[in-house]
Amino acid sequence: RFDAEPSRIVSLLPSLTETVCALGACDRLVGVDRYSNWPARVARLTRVGGGLDPNLESVLALKPDLVLMSTSSPALPRLRALGLRVIALDTDTAARMRHAIVTVGEALRQPDPERLVREIDAGVAAAAQSLPPRLRGERVYFEVSPGPYAAGPGSFIGELLTRLGLRNIIEPQLGPFPKINPELVVRADPDLIMVGTDAAATLADRPGWAGLRALRRHRVCAFDAAQFDILVRPGPRTAEAARLIATCVLRHGSGGGVP
Repeated sequence: RFDAEPSRIVSLLPSLTETVCALGACDRLVGVDRYSNWPARVARLTRVGGGLDPNLESVLALKPDLVLMSTSSPALPRLRALGLRVIALDTDTAARMRHAIVTVGEALRQPDPERLVREIDAGVAAAAQSLPPRLRGERVYFEVSPGPYAAGPGSFIGELLTRLGLRNIIEPQLGPFPKINPELVVRADPDLIMVGTDAAATLADRPGWAGLRALRRHRVCAFDAAQFDILVRPGPRTAEAARLIATCVLRHGSGGGVP
């Protein structure tokens, strides 16, 4: 716990930028990483490079009294060696995101940071309850980028699918965001496919994919760039991500998931 309440914050991770703002302290941010883009007001802030490769001179020039960043950033020891107050957090699972929200909230001297956690959990629960029993168990393929890279069950996206009562066709042992053989999807033949709009336009061009039930029956959820940003970024907009997925399932689901 820091002696003084921070008033000049640099955030080097988009999920932590969003967390600061969701906790009502957006006005304390003085600099962010190149990928932080929400809420819109952060666009006017100084960019200090990426979370993995921040420009240390730019960070120092902002005279921050708190730097928020990922534990996996190679820049972490260098920033600490410069005498900066740093909080390093992971946000790649629901549990770690909850911990990050509470930790940042306490650093900001917020009276009840767990309130935001409760609001997020309530939003996810409401999204899950919006799905009728016939749609629970739908088998889903969620593509995070056209490698193709998929969201595995151990990723924060995979965790969210599970909380919504959906089944992930990716096996846990493949990891959180595995690069997969497209043939895996052909063999699994999912009920629903969730992708960004750019990838959706070319799915049928992949070998064997035109025959997938999801494509034949138009059960593809194509999320635009703004929506996809919400889905692939852990953080305070997780409840909104849950609503996007639930809306997709309600619109496109087959109802064949539960025997």
